[in-house]
Amino acid sequence: MLCGAVKSLIQVLIKGEGVDGDAHKGVTVKHRSRVKQDPNQVNLRQVHLMHSELIYQLQEQGFKVSPASMGENITTVGIKLLDLPTGTILKIGKDAQIEITGLRNPCAQLDQYQKGLTAAVLDKDAQGKIIRKAGVMGIVIKGGEVVSEDLIAILLPAKPHKPLEKV
Repeated sequence: MLCGAVKSLIQVLIKGEGVDGDAHKGVTVKHRSRVKQDPNQVNLRQVHLMHSELIYQLQEQGFKVSPASMGENITTVGIKLLDLPTGTILKIGKDAQIEITGLRNPCAQLDQYQKGLTAAVLDKDAQGKIIRKAGVMGIVIKGGEVVSEDLIAILLPAKPHKPLEKV
């Protein structure tokens, strides 16, 4: 079992719905583009987790970002979120559990916050495939309170591991 920690404010997670008070909380999709496609889709984007290392990298590039400024609900430290496989369970604090469903697909709304931010969280590999660096999305499989400095236990799914795709 691998470990990391939470580096964000208090959040209350609700099983099967997401973060209490968040605009994306719900059993079905809430993101505008997803609702437009099919409002009855299952919400695989209940919780947005971002690694603090990305925030530091963006700050070094001159962006004025901090935890929660890019829409993430939980900011982590010491976890390579983007390297985790689909289906990984994150046990956070005493009770909360999140199942990772995929990569955040950043949208142009980030540029409304700060010009150039969308491009800064995207890259391309040698074959031209887009690399999404803006964190991961998940669903709440066990509710509970998440507070700064909570430890995060990482439970990998059975092999073969399925790499993260955009959700």
